[in-house]
Amino acid sequence: MKFRLNRQESKQQRSLTPWEQYQEQAKQKRRQQQRQARTPKWFHQAKRIGDKLPRLKHQRNRQLVRRLAILLTSFTVVILAMVYLVSPLSHLQRVRVTGAHALSVHQIQTATGVLPGDSIFNVMGHEKKLQQQALQRNSRLKKVTVQFHLLNHATIRVTEYVTAGYVMRQNRYYEVLENGIVSQQSVSQPKSGTPVYGQFKTTKRLHRMILQYAKLDSDIKSSISEIQDSPTKSNPDRVHLFMNDGNEVYASIPSFAKKMAYYPSIAAKMKQKGVVNLEVGAYSYAFKK
Repeated sequence: MKFRLNRQESKQQRSLTPWEQYQEQAKQKRRQQQRQARTPKWFHQAKRIGDKLPRLKHQRNRQLVRRLAILLTSFTVVILAMVYLVSPLSHLQRVRVTGAHALSVHQIQTATGVLPGDSIFNVMGHEKKLQQQALQRNSRLKKVTVQFHLLNHATIRVTEYVTAGYVMRQNRYYEVLENGIVSQQSVSQPKSGTPVYGQFKTTKRLHRMILQYAKLDSDIKSSISEIQDSPTKSNPDRVHLFMNDGNEVYASIPSFAKKMAYYPSIAAKMKQKGVVNLEVGAYSYAFKK
């Protein structure tokens, strides 16, 4: 017995041959497969699930952080929007008006509907609508441009229709604009430099006359004191003008602006005050004594 043990010890002590090493490795592999075969399947599944748990937990944490960030951002935006709406920044601080002459700043602001203190959202994006609204509300406005700029400033640029004269009704003078519209407001005395229209029986004829007058140069406009409708059988469109220099002029409405351009040169050649006839051709003669 003792001899056999010594023999086994001596066998273990000696080095294994390559074949013996291969046999030994095969035995160990078979033993490992046998152990795995005896291990329940649920043990392997639980092990795989256990490996996945940290990764799932990390993904859930990322989703939670993302949702929390979205909620906080949305809440912050809503709060900032509410603070802005109630702050002075969301209302017009200054409304500047340029180009006005006859109309006051308040009248133009009222016509456009753009007043200091109004919400900027009433202006921003609605500029064209406000411009059209102003032209409808005030007949003196010829062109209106509304611009919103900076944080809470607006600029209104206007072009007004020029006064083309006055019409006398019941001893009161009503202003007439170059677009032919007669103002509803009256004055006791007309402003100098503009004519007074008289004897016009129809609004249509008056409008035609005013449109012709609007085409004149400013020097000729200011030289006319009065324009009266004076039709005849031979010329239903005849008008009679009284000039500030003492001369009188007869002309026709359709050719009024074209023919009146010659008046300054004709008047300069006249030796005496008289009449300038521009109905057919252009000639002058002195007043009869």
